[in-house]
Amino acid sequence: MTTSTELHSIILELSAHDYAVSRLDAAAPMPAWADGSGFVSISRSSHELSIVCEAARVPDGTVSEEGWACLRFVGPFAFGATGIVLSVVRPLSLGGLGVFVVSTYDGDHILVKRADLPAAMPLLHAAGHVLNSRSADLAE
Repeated sequence: MTTSTELHSIILELSAHDYAVSRLDAAAPMPAWADGSGFVSISRSSHELSIVCEAARVPDGTVSEEGWACLRFVGPFAFGATGIVLSVVRPLSLGGLGVFVVSTYDGDHILVKRADLPAAMPLLHAAGHVLNSRSADLAE
């Protein structure tokens, strides 16, 4: 049985740090620079090694897209729950904003360009989502 997520109000927590999404060769070893404080996601496919981490740790010359802000969905959410990510992505997408989504065991993280935060916050609020008080201070 799945859990319905209609009319969800997701609590979002904004990280104070800037993030980067980096691409390394599929056969590259896991780099030591990727690990550290903050959110880190490392994914390997037969095509690439993809790393999301604080931008300050990414060495010069690494293929990266920088300038991302990271919003954590405060969970956890049941694995059978539906529409959790869609409820946050949809208003941002309809508002013309690009996103990068990473899911973990306990929840989800959405990256939005930091320059887009002034546009993203009202869209998320209008969709019924809540930024915790710490997050609201960081967004200004």
